[in-house]
Amino acid sequence: MAASHTSSSSTHHQILQSKYDVFLSFRGEDTRNNFTDNLHTALIRNGFIAFKDDETLDRGNEISSELSKAIEESNVSIVILSKNYASSPWCLDELAKIVECGNKRKDRKVFAVFYGVDPADVRKQKGEDFERVFAKYEEEFKENHEKVLKWRAALTTVASLAGWHLQDREYDIHLEKEVVFFFT
Repeated sequence: MAASHTSSSSTHHQILQSKYDVFLSFRGEDTRNNFTDNLHTALIRNGFIAFKDDETLDRGNEISSELSKAIEESNVSIVILSKNYASSPWCLDELAKIVECGNKRKDRKVFAVFYGVDPADVRKQKGEDFERVFAKYEEEFKENHEKVLKWRAALTTVASLAGWHLQDREYDIHLEKEVVFFFT
């Protein structure tokens, strides 16, 4: 966060050293044009520097290396776990990087938003959506089984953290406000 921003919150003060205050990890087709977009706007409106891939990436740069760098340069990651999140190897690679960075820097915070998914299904990769996609990955990545294990471990780790559970889209705006309030 820029040094000109001030707050009495210790969480807010802790996130002054990095390029980004918050990195948002999400599955675009599920939440980009609703919850994630609104959360990003609310964070910006409240003085946070938030990374959201479609607005913050420099055009012409390799996306994966730039995303990786943005994760490393963020103090907080908010992972918005939704129905199709695990169907994207890109999201899972991003999640694994978030967990890796969180393990390296203990002051780095990771929070989960369970957007229309059961935290237990995410944690155990069960339920219709997660079970089906991981069965596919087990087959597809036979030669690179370590990658699948890393994704599973990252989902388990993040789904075991403190977070917010949103089952009904009617409450999107309330959750957005609650998340922003938590950081201010």
